[in-house]
Amino acid sequence: MTPVCPFVKASRPDDASSRKGGDNSNKPPAECPFAKAFRGDDSSSKKPGENSEKHQAENEVNKAKNESNTNPATISPRCPFGYDSETFKIGPLSCMICQALLFDTSKCVPCSHIFCKVCISRFKDCPLCGADIEKIEPDTELQKVVDRFIEGHARIKRSHVTSDKEEEVVSENKNVIYEDVSMERGAFLVSHAMRAFRAQNVESAKSRLRLCAEDIRGQIEKMGNTSELCSQLGAVLGMLGDCCQAMGDAASAVAYFQESVDFLMKLPMDDMEITHTLSVSLNKIGDLKYYDGDLQAARSYYSRSLDVRRDAIKHQSNVQSQTLDVAVSLAKVADVDRSLGDENVAIDGFQEAIQLLESLTLKPEEAALEKRRLSVLEFVNGQLGEKQPGSTT
Repeated sequence: MTPVCPFVKASRPDDASSRKGGDNSNKPPAECPFAKAFRGDDSSSKKPGENSEKHQAENEVNKAKNESNTNPATISPRCPFGYDSETFKIGPLSCMICQALLFDTSKCVPCSHIFCKVCISRFKDCPLCGADIEKIEPDTELQKVVDRFIEGHARIKRSHVTSDKEEEVVSENKNVIYEDVSMERGAFLVSHAMRAFRAQNVESAKSRLRLCAEDIRGQIEKMGNTSELCSQLGAVLGMLGDCCQAMGDAASAVAYFQESVDFLMKLPMDDMEITHTLSVSLNKIGDLKYYDGDLQAARSYYSRSLDVRRDAIKHQSNVQSQTLDVAVSLAKVADVDRSLGDENVAIDGFQEAIQLLESLTLKPEEAALEKRRLSVLEFVNGQLGEKQPGSTT
């Protein structure tokens, strides 16, 4: 099963690791509400001139019929629109520019091609057909379809039944189980938010992430502050902070990053992903305070991030990326110390960072980490060479 979102501990509804005891061992997997109409073995949906997806599903069933063993066959999860955890394609509800689900759906006039409003507003000619765009009109009806699709695809789960309908009998000795084609709601929303963010459709990303945060908050109200839920919410709040920062809304960005920190601080600090996310959020608040000219506040957040990263090394001293993170935090604190006039303290910090960076021994396959190490080392050496105690410049 391929991970589909930054939720480290999140699992799909049919993940065996999420079942308790043996009471759910026969529970049927959740089902995409749009899948049944596209199944080739569903006689109620067959019509003359069936599309290729139905023929493909029919072939799968015929193949299952010809097999001789008695164990149930499993059909890999496939959403006919491409919105599942195993495949990705540009579906009919996607924007061709950002490749995420349509948001603020708009239609080009006169060609009638559909895009997100933010995406198409950057163009004078239609990216699909090249026609001049005379004006852009909202398509509220299609947006309603997209919103219903999000609700259905990510939320509707097949109920637990005990009848023979749990499996579709295709022969006397062979059953076919259709696996889950829906994604865990958080993963579904985050995956589309990340696509939109990469395409600079920040409003779309922010909207999906807000829905995800609301869902997690609702679960926390029911289940309490579990490590898994707090970790997920902390990650999503951090991404919302990134969205606000990209939009130039520093105050909202700080608020989201601070809320992310508050939730992550509730968790045990022995999980590498949690400590990394926490330290990054602290550093991002420090960056915003630094650019705002509040150097004392910036140093406070940088120092807290440094403390988190030092403690993380105590738990996992053999993780080279964490040592590199400590060096980065040392450089950030030292840079602020220099700006505050504490030159000797700053130089001590830069020198400690250099010692850590030079002590790292990376493997050939860690080329990306080595590139980052060299970049940080170059920066710190440059800072150290800028000004020495007693210099006249």
